[in-house]
Amino acid sequence: MRTILSLLALTTLHISFAQELNIPRCMSPEYIQYQESLNPGFAASVEKAFNEALAFSSNSEQKDPAPHTIPVVVHIVYNTPAQNIPDSVIYNQIQTLNEDFNRMNADTANMRPAFDIVKGNPKINFMLANIDPLGNPTNGITRTSTSTTSFGSMALLSGDFSDLEKVKSTLDGGEDPWDQSRYLNIWVCNMSVTFFGQEITALLGYATPPDNLPNWPPGSTNGMSDGVVIQYQAFGSNNPNPLDPGTGPIDVRGRTTTHEVGHYLGLRHIWGDGDCTAQDGIADTPNAADQSQQDCDTTKNTCVDNIQGIDLPDMVENFMDYSAETCQNSFTEGQVQLIDGVLALQRYDLVHNNPAALTSIEMDQLVIFPNPTNGILHIEYNGTIQSGGIYDLYGKKVLELEQFDQVDLSRFNFGVYLLELEKEDGKKLLKRIIKQ
Repeated sequence: MRTILSLLALTTLHISFAQELNIPRCMSPEYIQYQESLNPGFAASVEKAFNEALAFSSNSEQKDPAPHTIPVVVHIVYNTPAQNIPDSVIYNQIQTLNEDFNRMNADTANMRPAFDIVKGNPKINFMLANIDPLGNPTNGITRTSTSTTSFGSMALLSGDFSDLEKVKSTLDGGEDPWDQSRYLNIWVCNMSVTFFGQEITALLGYATPPDNLPNWPPGSTNGMSDGVVIQYQAFGSNNPNPLDPGTGPIDVRGRTTTHEVGHYLGLRHIWGDGDCTAQDGIADTPNAADQSQQDCDTTKNTCVDNIQGIDLPDMVENFMDYSAETCQNSFTEGQVQLIDGVLALQRYDLVHNNPAALTSIEMDQLVIFPNPTNGILHIEYNGTIQSGGIYDLYGKKVLELEQFDQVDLSRFNFGVYLLELEKEDGKKLLKRIIKQ
């Protein structure tokens, strides 16, 4: 897989020292190679996971994906007040993800009619988590002040992510991830690099691809840590910080995060990180000789392909291209099916029986005592409960409740559990239980 180079204009002063600085806009493919250098076989496992998800989606009788909800935690890691972006930007970015992954973004109207035959809708909802990994209420946002001025470094030029990965570690000046099998962790930080005294903001994000995630403890293998990392100026469409990658300010619509979450859910760059002979593994994405370079050139048809009998032009509208955020607006049906395969296999725990994905909870209307308990737990609630259960923190139901006023936990192991009761209107009541 070749490195994708984006050329950044330097000032006249710096031209005397260097002709160009080569840092990709998105380094998700390079991250695979970095992990391969630390863990030989990692790239093969990513390829295996991709092929398994692709085979599943191809053989599945359900071509229309079921709606899924993905709980998100956003870690803001900041060194300056500007980097400590406000909640309004975070809410805006979640809204953008929901629009883009449900084909509800208004600019879908800008997609050329030629691509109507391949358009797809992932039907994925993203929500800031309501509960943290211990079952406590949360707004799904963490904020960490760091002494690290930037997690980017010149080591990126040689494909070394060790400095970048520090944002995922509290001990290294960042913030530890939440359970990566149950939450989409997004870190927002500064990844700029200093080149001959000039700060260059070229890398906008990177993400970890699906691997055999359930088979290794999160973050335990040579610094491998699952999730998405975004440059702070590229997060949200209402970000007050201008983004200049070295060639002048560019429009930000929150599509960098959409692009990187696409990688997190298994998608590759639409041009296959190569020329016309390279493939992204998706049958209905048009081939392209190279990535778009922050433009919306709809005249290009750089490769000949056959998609339902048609040679489609380069799809600058695709979220997985490098085109300008102002013209990105769509996924294809093949990309949607691949995502659905990933959620059915490698990222199953993210969207199935996940207590972190509860969307309607009322924690204050439920009274339980004693808590912690070593035996009988009493439950009080004014209303009608139709069902209930006790879950462990991995989302597994360990007890189906037959009565809703008390429960005997004496046979349970020591630890933290979640009590969930469902009302007649479908709303759910949730409380954390500690068995001592």
